[in-house]
Amino acid sequence: MASKHHLLGSRGRSPVSIFVVLGLCCFFYLLGTWQKSGFGKGDRLAMEITKRTDCTVFPALDFESHHKQEPPVESSEPKAKVFEPCDVRYTDYTPCQEQDRAMTFPRENMIYRERHCPPTEEKLHCLIPAPNGWTTPFPWPKGRDYVHYANVPYKHLTVEKAVQHWVEFQGNVFKFPGGGTMFPQGADAYIDELASVIPISDGSIRTALDTGCGVASWGAYLMKRNVLTMSFAPRDNHEAQVQFALERGVPAYIGVLGSIQLPFPSRAFDMAQCSRCLIPWTENEGMYLMEVDRVLRPGGYWILSGPPINWKTYYQTWKRSKEDLKAEQTRIEKLAELLCWEKKYEKGDVAIFRKKINSRSCGRKSANMCESGDADDVWYKKMEACITPSPEVKSVAEVAGGELKKFPARLFAVPPRVEKLMVPGVTVESYEEDNKLWKKHVSVYKKINSLLGTTRYRNIMDMNAGLGGFAANLESPKLWVMNVVPTIAQNTLGIIYERGLIGMYHDWCEGLSTYPRTYDLLHASGLFSLYQDKCEFEEILLEMDRILRPEGTVIIRDGVDALNEVRKIAGGMRWDIKLVDHEDGPLVPEKIFVAVKQYWVGSAGNSTTDDA
Repeated sequence: MASKHHLLGSRGRSPVSIFVVLGLCCFFYLLGTWQKSGFGKGDRLAMEITKRTDCTVFPALDFESHHKQEPPVESSEPKAKVFEPCDVRYTDYTPCQEQDRAMTFPRENMIYRERHCPPTEEKLHCLIPAPNGWTTPFPWPKGRDYVHYANVPYKHLTVEKAVQHWVEFQGNVFKFPGGGTMFPQGADAYIDELASVIPISDGSIRTALDTGCGVASWGAYLMKRNVLTMSFAPRDNHEAQVQFALERGVPAYIGVLGSIQLPFPSRAFDMAQCSRCLIPWTENEGMYLMEVDRVLRPGGYWILSGPPINWKTYYQTWKRSKEDLKAEQTRIEKLAELLCWEKKYEKGDVAIFRKKINSRSCGRKSANMCESGDADDVWYKKMEACITPSPEVKSVAEVAGGELKKFPARLFAVPPRVEKLMVPGVTVESYEEDNKLWKKHVSVYKKINSLLGTTRYRNIMDMNAGLGGFAANLESPKLWVMNVVPTIAQNTLGIIYERGLIGMYHDWCEGLSTYPRTYDLLHASGLFSLYQDKCEFEEILLEMDRILRPEGTVIIRDGVDALNEVRKIAGGMRWDIKLVDHEDGPLVPEKIFVAVKQYWVGSAGNSTTDDA
């Protein structure tokens, strides 16, 4: 055995040993510096979370888009259940609007085009693949006019609607010139005509509804006039029209005026239009026009362009008799009178009606009024041929339901539904406190992800919107937020619309009425705690993955227990994950989960799994 003196002497003579010692010194110096650096709070948070939960905090996430495929990041965590890619035939899978299932339902009243979700045993438990070559959509405003062909590879509309200038195919992109069936001169010229009657430019008109929207050019061009339009169309032979709309960065969903009420509260929209939407307004005793009346705000406007307006010019083109078209227009105008709508304009192809501000100023003698006590309880409720009563007023000059301020003042003004205590538990004080809270929350989100609020995220969804505080504090022409109020949550969607925001009702135990890859960012506050014991978290997370774009971002704010379960599932979903403490410190049981969906596309070898 060598002596201690001999060993020390030998080590002193070894250059390799000297480099090893120096290397170790540098390593421990850098480690100490890192623990006390600006990221040190993240280190403290990481240790605290790791002690109190079984969460893993990953390094800072990359929120940029790169359009390239990267292998999943290996983790030392126990292996989570790995979700395999679905077969490539599911690239555009819409679970509740699938064609094969739809064709088994009656065509009467468009029932077959409504929502028909798969039973539990038929739900997919795999990841919906993006098509080969998928690319991040063009940033707004260029995205309004151009869409990558690889993202929506369907040329059908370029042929069928070529004369109407809906969409043109150029090289590897689609171009949207802003045309429409009833506005061949372009959406801007059409909107200018409407603005000669409707006060579109002064903030009075903020929310709009487009029934049978095509590729949503009306909504796209209203955005520069600070009007948010909710557009819908069925998934039918006009393949991908709603998909095109969302790819352009325009709010839209798959829907139809059929037998079920629209997923919106009463008195939601300042303006609605039908531009050759081919909805049979006079059928079923005027039921469809009565549904538009339900969601149209007192004092709001309805625009009808297309049949039967200007029938004298088009009766031969439409292959209908003069008498038939004249009779149809007469029936529409009688229905409008019954609804307390006044025709304000008719010229060329356009007619504009305005809903009176209350029923007192109407003078209608008799009508079939709806007996349901809650005009906002509409999820899967049958549409009826009855008129939704307006809230009572004390004078003919009072706006039923309350007068709204012009936008943007209405964004943070106290909504009439709050001021009149129409939503249980929501007071002026709680509404104002909620605004303060979400101002702080959004500020923290922007520190976590500095790209939030930029053109990087155009299509955003708040999956449990509450009073709309998240969307209100993000409001910008660069983005829009779809505010979803779950059907099992407190019904606050009417408040959200009175703030000049848009949204819809939905049950997250089912698939959303949208195409895959239609949102850049998903936000969910308290959603998983809300759905605890209602349905499997796995189903909700797989649906989030379906509607989220590659390299899109997820922000979930929830309790520790819920997020632990979410993390375990998301670990097998090709998401890069990060967990941080609540902004008020590690002792607050609410945490923030942030994830970025990895970029990957489908291949011919993908197979489908339906394992639970």
